[in-house]
Amino acid sequence: MADVSLKEAALIVGVVAACYWNSLFCGFVFDDVSAILDNKDLHPSTPLKNLFQNDFWGTPMSEVTGVVGRAELLSSIFFLAAFLSYTKSKGPDNTIVWTPIAVTVFLVAVATLCKEQGITVVGICCVYEVFIAQGYTLPVLLDTAVQILRGKGSIPFSMLQTLLKLIVLMFSTLLLVVVRVQVIQSQLPVFTRFDNPAAVSPSPARQLTFNYLLPVNAWLLLNPSELCCDWTMGTIPLVESLLDVRNVATLTFFCFLGSLIVFSLRYPGESSKTVLMALCLIVLPFIPASNLFFPVGFVVAERVLYVPSMGFCILVAHGWKKLSNKSVLRKISWVCLAAVLLTHALKTLHRNWDWESEYTLFMSALKVNKNNAKLWNNVGHALENEKNFERALQFFIQATQVQPDDIGAHMNVGRTYKNLNKTKEAEESYMIAKSLMPQIIPGKKYAARVAPNHLNVYINLANLIRANESRLEEADQLYRQAISMRPDFKQAYISRGELLLKMNKPLKAKEAYLRALDLDRNNADLWYNLAIVYIELKDPTEALKNFNRALELNPTHKLALFNSALLMQESGDARLRPEAKQRLLHYVKEEPQDANGYFNLGMLAMDDKKDMEAEAWMKKAIRLQPNFRSALFNLALLYSQTGKELMALPVLEDLLRYYPDHTKGLILKGDILMNQKKDIIGAKMCFEKILELDPTNVQGKHNLCVVYFEERDLIKAEKCLVETLALAPHEEYIQRHLNIVRSKIASLSATEQSSLPADGTAAAEEKKNSFQNLKVVKNEQKTTQTTVDNSKGHSKNKKRTEKNNMDKETPKKSTKEIKDIEKKRVAALKRLEEIERILNGE
Repeated sequence: MADVSLKEAALIVGVVAACYWNSLFCGFVFDDVSAILDNKDLHPSTPLKNLFQNDFWGTPMSEVTGVVGRAELLSSIFFLAAFLSYTKSKGPDNTIVWTPIAVTVFLVAVATLCKEQGITVVGICCVYEVFIAQGYTLPVLLDTAVQILRGKGSIPFSMLQTLLKLIVLMFSTLLLVVVRVQVIQSQLPVFTRFDNPAAVSPSPARQLTFNYLLPVNAWLLLNPSELCCDWTMGTIPLVESLLDVRNVATLTFFCFLGSLIVFSLRYPGESSKTVLMALCLIVLPFIPASNLFFPVGFVVAERVLYVPSMGFCILVAHGWKKLSNKSVLRKISWVCLAAVLLTHALKTLHRNWDWESEYTLFMSALKVNKNNAKLWNNVGHALENEKNFERALQFFIQATQVQPDDIGAHMNVGRTYKNLNKTKEAEESYMIAKSLMPQIIPGKKYAARVAPNHLNVYINLANLIRANESRLEEADQLYRQAISMRPDFKQAYISRGELLLKMNKPLKAKEAYLRALDLDRNNADLWYNLAIVYIELKDPTEALKNFNRALELNPTHKLALFNSALLMQESGDARLRPEAKQRLLHYVKEEPQDANGYFNLGMLAMDDKKDMEAEAWMKKAIRLQPNFRSALFNLALLYSQTGKELMALPVLEDLLRYYPDHTKGLILKGDILMNQKKDIIGAKMCFEKILELDPTNVQGKHNLCVVYFEERDLIKAEKCLVETLALAPHEEYIQRHLNIVRSKIASLSATEQSSLPADGTAAAEEKKNSFQNLKVVKNEQKTTQTTVDNSKGHSKNKKRTEKNNMDKETPKKSTKEIKDIEKKRVAALKRLEEIERILNGE
C-alpha cells in the first residue's frame, strides 16, 4: 500500500471542504425527516437493543416495511476499515495474523449494521487474498485444480493457509446472514409496482430492464450531470422489446466489463491487479442493489453508488496514470485532470444548493425527470408544509395525471381538498384512491400485496365523513375494514377508538386502545388516550395511572401534564396538589403562550388560600388571552372574597364587555354596586339583565326583590318575592324574607292608622332600619350561594375533542373549606333570627 504524505492528505481534505462547505447551510430534507428528525431510535430514552432490531427509519425490521438500509457513507467508512485491517493479516513467510482477521469480522458486522451492502467487503477481501496477497492468476488456479483432480499433485501449504482464512471469513459472513434473516423473520421487504415497476413486469421486459439499469448506473458514474433524488415509478420506461435501441447500451456495457474482467484475471502484473481491485469495488457492493437476487424498492438510487464510485475512481486514476507516463500525452493528461476536478467541484457546489430545502430538492429533480409522479407529490408535500395548499393541490393533481393509478397521489389530492374545506371534492378523491386498492384474494395475505401507507385511505376517508354526525357508523365500518385487511394496523385502532368515544361507546373505545397497546406499548399518546377513556368511564384512579404511564414514556407530553394536573386538582385530595402544581409549571414551560396553564395554576393557588399567588397567575393568563372568560370572573371573585371589591369592578367590566350574558358576572357586579358603592340603579340594571337572559334565575330574581326593598317599594318587593318563591318553593330563606316584608307592610299599615307622628320621622327611621337589615340578610345569603366559575375541563387532544367547561361548579371541597362554609351559614342564620326578633318586636 502506498503511503500518503501529510501534504497530500491536507490537499484532499481542503478540496473536499471547499466542495461541500455550502451544504452546512442546508436543512434536513427528504428521507432525513423520517430517518433523523422523527426516528425514535435517536431519542436518549430508547433502549440500545432497539438499534439492532429496527431498520434505518426506527421501524422494527420484522414488519412488511421497505428496507432502505443504513447510511451509505457511514457504511463505507467501516467497509474500508475492514478491508484495510484484512490487508495486515499476512505475516512473515506467509503466516496468518489472526488479530487483524478478528478486527475485520467485527468491522464487517458494523458496516452491515450501517448498510446491508457492507457485508460485500468479505468478497473483496477474498479476491484480495487470492489474487493480490498470494499473487495467483486465474490460469494458475485452474491449472492447480486440474492437477489435483487428476491426482498428480497436492494442495500447496500456502494455498491451505489461504483456504483457512477464507473459510473463517465465509463462516462469519454466513453467521451475519443468518442473524439478519432471523431479525426480519425470513420475510423479504414488500415493495409495490410504483417503487420498482420492472420487478413486477413479465419476461422479457423484466430481464431487459434490469440489465439496462447497469449501463444507466455506469453512466451516472461517468457523467453525473443530471442527478435526481428519486428514480422510482416512471423515471426510466421499461425495456419491453429486444428491438429497443437501449439494448445497444446494455450490450456495450457488458462487452467493456467483460474485457476488463478478462484482463484482470488472466494477466499477471500490477496493472491487472489494480484493475481487478477496482472492478471488485465496483461490482460486488452493487450486487445487493442490482435486483439479481431479490427486488429492491427503487429503480435507480445514486446513494448505492457511493462504494462503487471508489472502484470507479481507482480505474480512472489508473488510466490517467498510464496516459501521463507517456511523454506525448503528459501535458494533455494534466490539463484534462484539472478540467475534470474543476468541473466536478463546481457541479458539487451547485448541487449542494439543491438540498437546501425539500422544495428546492424536488424542483431540481423535476427538471431531470417529469415522468415520476412521486416527485410531483413531494413538491406538493413541501408546499403543503408551508400551508400553501392551493399550489400544493396543483402538483398533486399533476401527479395523478402522470400516474393515474397512483393511490398515494389521489390521497394527497383528497387531503389537500380537506385542508381547503372542500369536503365533497376530498371525499371523491378518497373514493378514487379506495377503488384503486387491490381486491382481497381468498387465501392470500393482503398486506403482502399493498404498501402499508396505502391503507391510510380508509383512515383518511373515515376521518373525513365522521365530521357528519349521521355517518358515524359508516366511518366505523371503514376503520373495521382496514383492521380486517391488516390486523396489526395500529393507526386504525387508534382512530377507531377516537370515533367510539365520539359515539359515546367508551367500553369499545377502551378495547380498541388496548389492542393498539398490544402492538405498541411504548406509545405515550396511546396511554394518554386510554386515560381519557377512563375519565369517560368515571374512573379517575385508572385515568391517573395511564396519564402517569404516558409521562414515564414521554416526560414532556403536554396534554398528559395538563390533564393529569387537572385530575389531581379535581380529586379534592390536598396531598396531590403539590404534584399537580409541578406538572402545571412543567406544562407552562413547554407551552408558555397557553393561558390555560396559568389559569389552572391560579385555581390551585386559590384552593390553597394563596391569594397573592393566585392573583399573579390569573393576571398572567389574562395578559395572554384578554377575553379569557373564566380567568376574568375568578380574578374578580378573588378580589371580592378578599375585601377588594372595588378592584373587582374593572375586571367585571372587561368580562361583561366580552360576554354580556355572563350571569354570574352580572350577579357579582350587582352585589358590589349595591353593597359597596350604594349604586342601587346600577345593581338593578344588572339583575334585570339577568332576568332578560333567564327569567327563572332564582338568585337574580331574589336580588332584584332586595333592590325593590331598598327602593322602599314594599308592595313590589312582596310581589317579587312571591314570584321568586314560586320558582324555588323549598328555599327557606326566600319564605323568611317574604314573611319579613309582609310583617313590615302590616306593621307600617297599623302604625299609619293608629298614630302618625307630625313629621313622620319615627316611621321613616324604622323603615330605613328594616331596609338595611334585609340587605344584610341578602348579603349573607349571597355569600353562601356564590358559585365559582371554573374552566377546569379536559382539554382537546389530537386524538379526541373534549369541550372546555367554562362554568363548572367548584371542585370538591376539603374538610377545612366545608367547615368554613358551615360557619358562614351558621352566622347568617343567627343574623336572620336576630332580624326576625327585632322586626317582630321581641
